[in-house]
Formats: sequence, structure tokens, C-alpha cells
Amino acid sequence: MSTPDPIRWENGSLYLLDQRKIPFEVEYLKCTSYQDVAEAIEKMIVRGAPAIGIAAAYGVVLACQGGLSMIKDAVSRLSKTRPTAVNLFWALQKMENAAASFSFADDGKFIKDHLLKIARDIHEEERQIEKLIALYGQSVVPSKCQILTHCNAGALATGGIGTALGVIRMAQSMGKAIKVYCDETRPLLQGARLSSWELWMEGIDVTVVCDDMAAFLMKKGKVDLVIVGADRIALNGDTANKIGTYNLAVLCKFHGIPFYVAAPRSTIDYNLRDGEAIPIEERNPDEVRTVKGIKIFLDDISAWNPAFDVTPGDLISGIITEVGVFKPPYSGSMEKARDIGVNFEDVKRADSYLKQGGSQYGGI
Repeated sequence: MSTPDPIRWENGSLYLLDQRKIPFEVEYLKCTSYQDVAEAIEKMIVRGAPAIGIAAAYGVVLACQGGLSMIKDAVSRLSKTRPTAVNLFWALQKMENAAASFSFADDGKFIKDHLLKIARDIHEEERQIEKLIALYGQSVVPSKCQILTHCNAGALATGGIGTALGVIRMAQSMGKAIKVYCDETRPLLQGARLSSWELWMEGIDVTVVCDDMAAFLMKKGKVDLVIVGADRIALNGDTANKIGTYNLAVLCKFHGIPFYVAAPRSTIDYNLRDGEAIPIEERNPDEVRTVKGIKIFLDDISAWNPAFDVTPGDLISGIITEVGVFKPPYSGSMEKARDIGVNFEDVKRADSYLKQGGSQYGGI
């Protein structure tokens, strides 16, 4: 079995896997306009920082079908969908820069074809980058390891092998004895619904636990390592990720367990010195009031629903990127990360391990 591709471009339309329905249904939403893509991002049909960026890039291509003048409107609309994930703004900037080289006198089909190539390049580059993250992440994964992860930082969130789950997939392919615990990740249960499903389909030993079980799990000696993804990283290492991540970092500090973040460099916000200025998206409180549409407490009682929290950099053991693993203190090293060349030759090495381990991602 294999994880369905969350993002597909076919015959001039964008198809997004509806992640609200997984694991019980596999259904795609057809997007024919940038407005469709924006709504899909907001409704969590597509989610995960890298995947949001990729989907938004294709959304700009759809806007181009209405003429060059629509691109500015598309970028403005798409940039308002999810404020925390910096990959979104990174991808939109690349698309906007590409569009800026054209004029209204240029052929519309030529412009669209060029922008589609840029979007596809963003998509393909993300796939290659994730393999490098997975490969370099092996330096922190012992040959026998019990790993706890939070939310979903796998293929469904990225379009490739995944970031945090990519490290786990690579470990399995290299023959390491891996046991994974997935936090359920309230309120939308991305860990229970998505991460466990991805790992289960690849034959990886996985167990779902409630979010409030993590401390006891650690006390029982059942966690050797925590790996999570990221939506935005400040220059001092402060990292925004799905709500509940900060809890795990504090627990790891107390129990002496390594806590790692796996993310591409497009997640680093080079304009932020620290995490205080990271915008935190607050979603509809009804997501807290319900589980799969069923109310669990009264409407008269208020609910708070921040989608992300910020983990201080000094609680993070290392940040795994496509150019290596950065260790604290992060101030200075994060800025230098931007200028380090990517060794795409190592993608071949990553592919060989994945093929050897029978992973569906070998050879992408």
C-alpha cells in the first residue's frame, strides 16, 4: 500500500487530496481557480507547511488562466489563508517574482506554461529536499529507537517522503529497529488520522496515544527520541509547530530525551530574530467543541483554538535540514544555513536506501 499523493496537477486543474476524510475515505477535490485553492487551504483539505506552499504555487498558475492581471489578486488572497506557515509566503514570492518578468503583451499560454514549470520545480525540489532531510536525520536516530511524533509531518503534509516522518521512513529502510508513537493531536487529530495511517501503510510499527499520555509514556522509558516538523523557524531556533509541540519539548527537557525538529530551509524566516513575532493562527473554536462533527461540550462555554505554539530554541536538540543538522546555539548558524550549497548527489544515496528498504519513495 502507498500514501496517495496529496497534490496532483492534471489537464490544467489542481487535484487536492481531502485530508479531512482520511483514513476512511480517499477523495480528491478538483480546483479550477485560485479561490478554490485558497478555500481548500483554509478548510484544511490540504495542510502541512510545505504542501500549503506547493498548492499555493499551483493556485497562482490557475490565476494566470484569467490573465496576468489576476496574479496579484491571487497572491493577495492566498497569502491570507494560513498566516503561520512561512513556506506559503516563500512559494508565493517565487511565483510572483517569476510573473514579474512578463508584460501584458506576452503570450498568455507562454506565461502560464512558464509559471507551471516554476510550480512543478517547487514541487519536485521539495521531494528531493525531503530525502536529504531523511538521510541527514539518521545521525540522530539510534539503530534501535522508540520515537514519538506529533501532528503529521509526512507525505500528506509535504508532497514527498515527509520531514519528521521522512526521517522515520529512512530509518526503517536502513534496517533500524523503529517503534513509533503518534500523539493524536487534538483538536483535528492529524496524528491519529494521518501520521498513523501513513506509517501503518508502510509496515512501520506504530501506536496512537492521546496527547495527555506523553509524559507517562516517557516516564515508562518508552520514548528515546521526539521528532516533529515545523511551520516557521526564527533565527534563534524558536520554532512554531502544531499546538502541543511546546508541551513535548518541556517534557523532553525534564526526562532528558532528545527533541528534534525536521524542516526544509524554506521554513526558516530570515526576517525574525526570535519567535515572539511569529503570527499564530487562531481557528474556529467549534473545532475544539466537536470531534468529527459531534459536540462534546455546551456552546455556552467558551473555547480557545490556537493552531500552533512556539517552542523556544533552547529546548530543541537540533534542527534537521537538507544541508545538515544544526545544533544550538542557533543564532548565527541559522543565517549561515541560507548560503550552504545543497548536495543533490546525496539524493541518489537516499534513494538507494529507500529502494533497498522497499519504500514506495525510492527513486522519486
